[in-house]
Amino acid sequence: MARPLSEEKRYAILAAAAEAVAELGVSAPTAKIARAAGIAEGTLFSYFQTKDALLNQLFIQIKHEIGAAILVDYRSGNSLAHGLRRAWERYIDWGTANPAKRRAMVQLAVSDRITKATREASAHALHETTDALDEGLRSGVIRKQPLEFVACTIEALSEMTLQFIAREPTLRERYTRTGFETLWNAISKR
Repeated sequence: MARPLSEEKRYAILAAAAEAVAELGVSAPTAKIARAAGIAEGTLFSYFQTKDALLNQLFIQIKHEIGAAILVDYRSGNSLAHGLRRAWERYIDWGTANPAKRRAMVQLAVSDRITKATREASAHALHETTDALDEGLRSGVIRKQPLEFVACTIEALSEMTLQFIAREPTLRERYTRTGFETLWNAISKR
């Protein structure tokens, strides 16, 4: 009888994959991932049938982590600007606390190894922000532009903000505030 799979090992594999993908991109060897997780390479394939299955699961896990981090008291009856500012601040907090996962997500987001089904499944993790942005577009608070363009603007400005914070951690508050102001000026209908 096969031994039951361990959640601890599964988590270790995903953590090692995040580090490897952050460092080497999606071409990171499974042997390196397994070694970093403290398991044999064959054991990795007991948890994930293929490397693509591992990468897709890593994408979903990171998206859900981001969603859990940014959606805590996201709207709470406040304005769109206030809700987005709270989500922005929480994302910056998550990104500075998880640099390898953030870099891995950047790699995974542009990889053709991440399936359409995975992208659709993980979109639910951020549905509240997507719904709020869509509402902002319909109501005219956000300038008329494709929702995907708004999302890419947020991603680009958050990545830039996190890079500045990484270079000058003592200016974190300033960069977080300035990054959001730049974002809001870019997307809102003033």
